[in-house]
Amino acid sequence: VQLQASGGGLVQAGGSLRLSCSASERAFNQHQIGWFRQAPGKEREYVAAIAFNGNEDYSASAKGRFTISRDNGKIAVYLLMNSLKPEDTGIYYCAADRENINWPELVGAYEYWGQGTQVTVSS
Repeated sequence: VQLQASGGGLVQAGGSLRLSCSASERAFNQHQIGWFRQAPGKEREYVAAIAFNGNEDYSASAKGRFTISRDNGKIAVYLLMNSLKPEDTGIYYCAADRENINWPELVGAYEYWGQGTQVTVSS
């Protein structure tokens, strides 16, 4: 499964962005899709995930501000990010897990990764 992440950009604190993760293969719809981010000098950090059946999971920092969703017809997963903070800055990656593992926060659970999209939140 080849993933394409897009939608990043520069936004002021308090603003919103919607990231997209798309693929060309319908097998994507059977995968759990996760979003991770990585700030300079830091490890990759889990943000949110959505299972093939639509079950959602969020990190503590994302809960209440971010919403993950999927559109199987468009073979895409979206991450709507509201109330953005400077600490949300980083490269955002989407990843696909064909096993729909119950621990979506684990980097090692994902077999496929997109190329990342930069999100910069200014204060």
